[in-house]
Amino acid sequence: MLHFVPTPIGNLEDITFRSLRLLESAKIILCEDTRVTKRLLHLLKTKHEIDPQVEQFISLHSHNEKEILEKLSPSLFDDIVLYVSDAGMPAVSDPGCALVEYCQLHGIEYDVLPGANAILLAYASSGFCDTKFLFFGFLPHKGGDRQEALKEALFNGYVTILYESPHRILKLIDQICEITPKKELFLIKEATKLHQKTFRGTSTQIQAILKEQNIKGEWAVVVKADKKEIGSITVDEILKLDIPKKQAAKMIAKITGKSPKECYNNLL
Repeated sequence: MLHFVPTPIGNLEDITFRSLRLLESAKIILCEDTRVTKRLLHLLKTKHEIDPQVEQFISLHSHNEKEILEKLSPSLFDDIVLYVSDAGMPAVSDPGCALVEYCQLHGIEYDVLPGANAILLAYASSGFCDTKFLFFGFLPHKGGDRQEALKEALFNGYVTILYESPHRILKLIDQICEITPKKELFLIKEATKLHQKTFRGTSTQIQAILKEQNIKGEWAVVVKADKKEIGSITVDEILKLDIPKKQAAKMIAKITGKSPKECYNNLL
């Protein structure tokens, strides 16, 4: 049987008892990076006094998934086999989804354990009390694709969560300020780790704050939904916005009561 095991996103105490038991009993571990997983096992062995007996580590990541899955035999999973990504939940902005599908296609029994997850942590910490949210992961790094994806994230009418690296976090906030300087944001840096920090304010306020901060570490950015603003805007005002036609169609549909598809076709 295959078990998808979440790993801590920073604090080793966030590992579950069930995850520790499986990490101690598995003979084969499929993992995003064998070096990272071996180091994690060493740290867990020291901290939680477990004694892993892993005989084989198999690297399975976003660049080799197809190749490795073509070579795997379903009989490999007759014993206890684990899949772990470098940090957090496998298959959520991490490799693993193709392996889930592989199990479904070949009738392999599998189980996904609950565990540490930066998306839910950021959403719960934000104080943005909507019951719906969207997760965008990492935006494209540059060019028109990045700009279009960012506008979609900012104007979709839902709380939206983004991931960003320390190399691009200032660029991201600068871009948000250019598009919508009063957009309310919540940022969390180095979630669960020793130097975790959180920030809340408008995009221009966050821009000023981050210039004085150490920005090293991974970031999650939560964008507040401006549903009231969307409800009060006119169709003409929406048409003047520099946003993708699909997003404009969704906004017009909310105002007019028409279907998004009909509004999109009208825009075309």
